[in-house]
Amino acid sequence: MKNLKSVIAASLALLSCSTAAWSEEVVVYSARNEQLIKPLFDAYTKQTGVNVKFVTDKEGPLMERLKAEGANTSADVFITVDAGNLWQAANQGLLQAVNSPILNANIPAHLRDPKNMWVGLSVRARTIFYNTQKVKPEDLSSYEDLADAKWKGRLCLRTSKKVYNQSLTAMMIEEHGEPKTEQIIKGWVGNLATDVFPDDTKMLEAVGAGQCDVGIANTYYYGRLMDKNPKLPIAVYWANQKTKGVHVNVSGAGITRHAKNPAGAQKLIEWLSSDKAQNLFTDLDMEYPANPAIKPHAKLLAWGTFKQNLINVTKAGELQANAVKLMDRAGYK
Repeated sequence: MKNLKSVIAASLALLSCSTAAWSEEVVVYSARNEQLIKPLFDAYTKQTGVNVKFVTDKEGPLMERLKAEGANTSADVFITVDAGNLWQAANQGLLQAVNSPILNANIPAHLRDPKNMWVGLSVRARTIFYNTQKVKPEDLSSYEDLADAKWKGRLCLRTSKKVYNQSLTAMMIEEHGEPKTEQIIKGWVGNLATDVFPDDTKMLEAVGAGQCDVGIANTYYYGRLMDKNPKLPIAVYWANQKTKGVHVNVSGAGITRHAKNPAGAQKLIEWLSSDKAQNLFTDLDMEYPANPAIKPHAKLLAWGTFKQNLINVTKAGELQANAVKLMDRAGYK
């Protein structure tokens, strides 16, 4: 009888733990597309039993929603792309600091907020692409060199209105100062082969079509385009390898200021920095793992390895307003 009672008690304890795990929920506001994040959250639920409820929208509306909801928000985690957006969220008081030895071990310091308000989860390299029928790789060297007169009428760029180029310019300001960066951006504008493009894909297609010889884009756009049309004469060139390295940015996450489940939020973000989730990031969207212990997808490895610029990506946010004003002065539309 005593043994029976012990078995029943143990069974009830296990049931209680299981029910608690399944009833625990983490709510995520995500500016990342559902097709990328849902497989990650499904894998987390399968492994831990914790349900992840998520809402997707553009980063601007999500941040406005967090501000409007205030302490009444249901969101525990905010996920978005670009360190500039993550910095804005922290700067607007929408996130809270988290002290996590796991995140500190998994993610390099230059991909994390120094105040621990957010952490990068995947790396996005923004580098140079060229038409292999019109340019030799030895003709290329750096972002700065694209301002040289030898590229006049040969350069294509995405619009300055996109945060990716604002962040690149901000990082250049941190490295070179405003006067030199403005000179470089003016050189880019003077070398344009045509009007700026609304997105990286159209810009890369123009490079492939010979409308221009070189351009700057995020690598995952190149990967997606080449999957659809592998015969396009476009190749990647890793910029600035003799100096600071390739400009990198991140997608990342932070715990919301008024999270109802901050402990659960931290566990989710820590899991997203782990091997299983990092492999999913690189496999699903051709991004580079933020965790350096994880190998990129084979397609990415085929493009070669590169040195990253180690300037902390928070500068993309801190200097974003300066970058926008500078690009405007330089005539970069």
